[in-house]
Amino acid sequence: MTTAAIRVEGIEKSYKDLHVLRGVDFEVSPGSIFALLGSNGAGKTTMVKILSTLLKADAGSAAVEGFDVATESLQVRQSISLTGQFAAVDEVLSGKENLVLVAKLRHLKNPGQIADHLLAQFSLTEAGSRKVAGYSGGMRRRLDIAMSLIGNPEVIFLDEPTTGLDPEARLEVWHIVKNLAKRGTTVLLTTQYLDEAEQLADRIAILHEGRIIANGTLAELKQLLPPAKIEYVEKQPSLEDIFLALVGSGAQAGNNPVASNNESVKDRS
Repeated sequence: MTTAAIRVEGIEKSYKDLHVLRGVDFEVSPGSIFALLGSNGAGKTTMVKILSTLLKADAGSAAVEGFDVATESLQVRQSISLTGQFAAVDEVLSGKENLVLVAKLRHLKNPGQIADHLLAQFSLTEAGSRKVAGYSGGMRRRLDIAMSLIGNPEVIFLDEPTTGLDPEARLEVWHIVKNLAKRGTTVLLTTQYLDEAEQLADRIAILHEGRIIANGTLAELKQLLPPAKIEYVEKQPSLEDIFLALVGSGAQAGNNPVASNNESVKDRS
């Protein structure tokens, strides 16, 4: 049997009288994307902090890449990387300088080469010499994830990585996450966005009031509800569809559907 990249058994955590995690169990297969889905306060970030050795559980056990998070924390940290809800980048430094700094802290050879490779991989080469203070939210998030990949960690934790991003930037992050799994990286993704979990995850666990109330593939979770009644209705574009159509790459006034409609109205008048 394949060893689980992440194994969680009976994890509990409380802050005084507040019971955040109440016996959480799940496993994540190597090279897969596992989404921990839940509303604010469900305990997602607490779970990630325990798995990344930043917090000790009150009860239960957890292992990452076969290493116990409580007794083998150094080995766990050497196997993982963590990207939090807010990009942990130094605004005073340039994008390349941020990457070089992390590579040097990890005692890697050729930090400049590593930085250039990641800048190219994340479409940041042109912005690499600019200070991060001038980056957009999507660019900062891409740089943050690039920094987390230095050293080729086997497991990466993404704690609500698209919080506060616009629709275009969200899609950029989704593309990055899918590519991480394709290259064999195990991804544990926490999110409160249902569409994010649906688009990205191989398996989804729903965390509610400190407990996993459902865990399975999207197809398996759909079986929990009765079949939907089929009704044929005209599908209208969502606001996100409209936004991306208007501002997407290559959009020009000549092929802008709104502009074309307006011109037609003027012609008829």
